[in-house]
Amino acid sequence: MNYVITGGAGFIGSHLARSLVERGDAVDVIDNLSTGNMSNLGSIEGKISFHNLDILDYDSLEGIVKSKDGIFHLAALVSVPESFVKQIEYNDVNVLGTENMFRMAKKFHIKTVFASSSSVYGNTKNIPTTESEPLYPVNPYGITKLKAENLAKEYCKHCDIVGLRYYNVYGNAMIHSGAGVISQFYQRIQNNKPLAIDGNGEQLRDFVNIQDVVQATMFAMEKNTGSGFINIGSGTAISISSLANLFIKYSGSHLATIFQEQKEGNVLASQADISLAKKLLGWQPQTTLEDWIKNLYKS
Repeated sequence: MNYVITGGAGFIGSHLARSLVERGDAVDVIDNLSTGNMSNLGSIEGKISFHNLDILDYDSLEGIVKSKDGIFHLAALVSVPESFVKQIEYNDVNVLGTENMFRMAKKFHIKTVFASSSSVYGNTKNIPTTESEPLYPVNPYGITKLKAENLAKEYCKHCDIVGLRYYNVYGNAMIHSGAGVISQFYQRIQNNKPLAIDGNGEQLRDFVNIQDVVQATMFAMEKNTGSGFINIGSGTAISISSLANLFIKYSGSHLATIFQEQKEGNVLASQADISLAKKLLGWQPQTTLEDWIKNLYKS
């Protein structure tokens, strides 16, 4: 099969690209390298076709996309704090850029799997959360993802579009990035600094491993699910304080935790009900967060 991945030099996209190449698929990666990095594609650089292009450049993308068997649309700006100060840019990339990909999917009748986010739920009343929960995002990033989902509802009248509501994705390649609480805890331990926790530490998060996310994303393309939205999480939740304690325990660091002001736009609790993913994709996560942290510090 012949696929295109937007945002293919990013964290999720590069892992997906490697998995597709390893099983023998042809892969075109589209990335403007604003947040992605070619080093993420180092092991497969000669086995893919790479295009340094912006998803806002419709005319340049059309010729690449038109002959593909499927589109994985992962390109996005994803920082919640940054989304408050760059709202126009986030709307351009996450909404207008996404509509460009949907326009091409419609024109060439290509199935599309795209990255949505658990951020569309906001401070949901029901934990764990099913896909039928009302959507009230509490930050500009989540709002752009909801706008993208609304576009998907229009364009899926012409071709299959599956939106995956990713929860907190983690993995070995991410821990050096400084993005996300797992990376921040890891780096503070490396630098022998106390672990800084936003708010009271009781916020609940659902962390899902990158390898499980890649498998779910591939299944979403392969399975005849029809259009719709599917939660991709671990199905379990952990408090940020408990997460810090796991890092302290398995690193053997005995560092303290410190508490700081809660950042704007953070939700109080986030946990996926993954029943639909199990039903439609035949998927369930294989890696637990605690086992991953334990292995991270094995000598």
